[in-house]
Amino acid sequence: MFLISVLGAAGGLSRAAAAEAPIELRHGTVTTSVDGLTRTGPVELSYHWDREHHGRPGTASFDLPFRLDSAPETPWGIFIPRVGSVFEVQLNDALLQVYGDLGHGNGGDYAKAPIYVPVPGRLLRQGDNHLQIRIRADSARRAGLSHVVIGPAAPVRTELFESAYAWRFTGSVLLTAFSLMVSGIALGLWLTQVGARDSAGSGRDGIYLWAALAEFCWAIRVADGVIADPPLPWGAWGVLMATCYAGWAASAMMFCYHLAGWSDNARLRWLRWPFAAVVAGTVAAASLALHREEPMWLTGWLALEIVFIAGFVTAFVVATARRPSTEQWLVAGAALVTVAFGARDWLVIRLSDAYGETTWVRYSSVFFGIALLLIVLRRFHAATVQARGWVSALAERVAQRERELASTYAELEAAARDQARTHERERILRDMHDGVGSHISSAIRQLQSGQTSSSDLLRTLRDSLDQLKLSIDSIHLPPGDVAALLAAARYRLEPRLAGAGIELEWAVEELAMVDRLDAHGMRQLQFLLFEAISNVLQHAQASVLRIEADMVGQAVQLRVIDNGKGFDAACLPRALAERAGAIGAQLALESRPGRTVVQLSFD
Repeated sequence: MFLISVLGAAGGLSRAAAAEAPIELRHGTVTTSVDGLTRTGPVELSYHWDREHHGRPGTASFDLPFRLDSAPETPWGIFIPRVGSVFEVQLNDALLQVYGDLGHGNGGDYAKAPIYVPVPGRLLRQGDNHLQIRIRADSARRAGLSHVVIGPAAPVRTELFESAYAWRFTGSVLLTAFSLMVSGIALGLWLTQVGARDSAGSGRDGIYLWAALAEFCWAIRVADGVIADPPLPWGAWGVLMATCYAGWAASAMMFCYHLAGWSDNARLRWLRWPFAAVVAGTVAAASLALHREEPMWLTGWLALEIVFIAGFVTAFVVATARRPSTEQWLVAGAALVTVAFGARDWLVIRLSDAYGETTWVRYSSVFFGIALLLIVLRRFHAATVQARGWVSALAERVAQRERELASTYAELEAAARDQARTHERERILRDMHDGVGSHISSAIRQLQSGQTSSSDLLRTLRDSLDQLKLSIDSIHLPPGDVAALLAAARYRLEPRLAGAGIELEWAVEELAMVDRLDAHGMRQLQFLLFEAISNVLQHAQASVLRIEADMVGQAVQLRVIDNGKGFDAACLPRALAERAGAIGAQLALESRPGRTVVQLSFD
């Protein structure tokens, strides 16, 4: 009895385990409606809509029966690797899930990610069960239905769905992020890196730009795998996705074109036109295929594109073998793998009846992206090291030139000081010749004539001495300081005036600096003042001499006034006029017996 009980319990557990095992559904019936024609027949999943109906849009209802020996005791779920474009799921006439609008074509596309549908336990029953999946298929969107798995939620979700979801959906997100990162780095380096290899003359190395464009196009293309509802109508969106695929291929080939150094060879520049033709042809073929709802147009063009790319990669590999480098071998290996995966995807995705397969090239592109990133970073590092060398060499040359300039400047400064000293000596000698020399010459002539009185000779010698003292004082006068000049003249000439019996009246106020009176101008003013005072001493027979100086607005006004016998003011003394003109001063004379005024004004 005990043995019978044990065997009975074991049999019950075996039946329960069988009831809890996942069931793969591959057989049933399908009812399709295409161009107004409805057909019903048996079906064996997977069902590739574009292959079965040549890309024509339509609807289909899949009826998938299955049998359970007992009602499940745990939650169940449905795993569908691929289904679309939009669809709904019913179990035993109860609606479980709806993805998109079955009544509206060219809307969302839910065939991009695997589907998991939870099943309430109460819907499953012992015996016959009926799963119905209705789809709406859009042209050239890889619509259809793969095999379906229904079973306990734990194994179906964790072992089947989550793994497929990670590869297709999460993988697409990570690939998009990686491609955008590589694109951003390459674009940033292109914008900042200046090199001499760019044949276009822009001063930037084209290898960075093409790497950025390739990865940016691929990021958009891969991102389509996570966008169920595209922001553009399906026609425009489909053309954009095909263009991004071609843009990635063309930009990657341009990257190889620059990497191999072919951009420096004028005979190979024609290769850029076929690259552009790849993109233009893809746009035309995709537009034609979607407009006419005949995917074979794009399929045929992609075959030509793969052949051309394979030929280019072969040429690149041969060039790499002839002149090998780590960078080129890295890219050549990634390119070969990518071309092989691309050819596989074309055969499996676009020609075979297999449905539910995913593209491999999206994963091989990671190797290509890594190769691009490593090469771009190595190139940038090498360019940075070279630029640092240039900067160091330039800095050394600049420092050397600065030292040379400093030495030259010091020599020029010394020469300028010597020249200034020479000019100053020449000025003093000239002033002494013109002033002191002329007075001494006059004294000599007076002595030789024997007709000059001792007082006249003494006056001439005193004038000569005063002139000499004023010439010495002029060396130390600051430019533009008229007040200092007047003070020096008073110091030198007041004893002479007192000795001649002439009273000096001083009426000098605070004066502003006269900017235009440099050292030469100060000497001219000094001699002009001495000339006016000397005339008073020699000819005026005056008893009072008054010196006035004040500001009239922004001008300095200087007056020499005496109470002598006067002279004819119409006859302007030549020496006074020449010196006033030399310093740009306005000279005015007023003379009558008892009052003579010599006035100077400086703006």
